[in-house]
Amino acid sequence: MKTVAIVQSNYIPWKGYFDLIAAVDEFILFDDMQYTRRDWRNRNLIKTPQGVQWLTVPVRVKGRYHQKIRDTELEGGDWAAAHWKTLEQNYRRAPHFAEIAEWLAPIYLEESFSHLSVLNRRLIEAVCRYLGITTRISNSWDYRLGEGKTERLVDLCVQAGADEYISGPAAKGYLEEQLFTDRGIRLTWFDYGGYPSYPQLWNDFSHGVSVFDLLFNCGRSAPRFMRYVG
Repeated sequence: MKTVAIVQSNYIPWKGYFDLIAAVDEFILFDDMQYTRRDWRNRNLIKTPQGVQWLTVPVRVKGRYHQKIRDTELEGGDWAAAHWKTLEQNYRRAPHFAEIAEWLAPIYLEESFSHLSVLNRRLIEAVCRYLGITTRISNSWDYRLGEGKTERLVDLCVQAGADEYISGPAAKGYLEEQLFTDRGIRLTWFDYGGYPSYPQLWNDFSHGVSVFDLLFNCGRSAPRFMRYVG
């Protein structure tokens, strides 16, 4: 049995995103989808003394209303140092900040990126390595893409040799399960419920922040507060 998940890349995603990666044999980054503004593609939340705060990567969108995520270019070069400074200011008191900063800071301060997809994948893979997640990560353009919202997912599953497709619950409103069944693929809905809280800086606990929050606060113990990792 081979399990596959297909999801757009996100910027420094929350812990549930990595649980989904860990739960499957192959995780396909579906960045052939249209880029959407004010979404998780180029931003995520961190905790600060003033509450949760967005970290947003500037991208070129003017006049590019139908561009794909994979074609979305980053705007300017100052954002990376600014993001790292913000992370440092808000998490330097966290127990495992120094350990995580050792491999994370160079990505922000020494590497450069021109496209959002490349940046997102670089950070996702770095977090996976730290968490010990060995799932194969591929891009949707490694395969041929069909037409239709559900049909494209089914085609990707067939080409990847999937017996089971695991989808986030948000897709229940539009996925046509019969199309998977007709191709001999089982459709399973991923459950993001039941996460325990963990020691967290600043005010009320929040599950919906970037995985960085978990890593800075818990380090190698992070998998204890996830469901499929470790």
